[in-house]
Amino acid sequence: MLLTELLTPDRIQPGIAARDKRGVLRELAHALVANVGGDAAQVLAAVEEREAVLSTGIGFGVAIPHGRAASVPSLAVVAGVAPTPIPFNAVDGEPVRLFFLIVGPESAAGQHVKVLGRIARLVRREAVRDALLAAPTPAAFHAILMEAEAG
Repeated sequence: MLLTELLTPDRIQPGIAARDKRGVLRELAHALVANVGGDAAQVLAAVEEREAVLSTGIGFGVAIPHGRAASVPSLAVVAGVAPTPIPFNAVDGEPVRLFFLIVGPESAAGQHVKVLGRIARLVRREAVRDALLAAPTPAAFHAILMEAEAG
């Protein structure tokens, strides 16, 4: 399964309003639940629990928060771009602008790990990160990911 099959344009938020880590997680959790269903409080709690273990800020201004929530019917991904960098306790100490939230039920654990790895590989490329940050619309963001996955 391709990332772009899970992360459709309607699941991409080009202008995250939150200005802190908890706010970003809350905003993305609500966006995910609005698109696929589930319980926003349960999703947020699962993601925050994972963040408490180790930050999902992977460096280079990217974070991939994730968690497992029984209320989410199947694996789901939402993405967002913050207009200004947000402190996120990333591994490199740098703030984050590019976010990908992955949540699914326990039964999707294998697929969850594959999607997490796919995102991490794609955003390692500086050109991809720069293009995603500059994407003017969700459709443009999606098109950049499709091109990156194809290449």
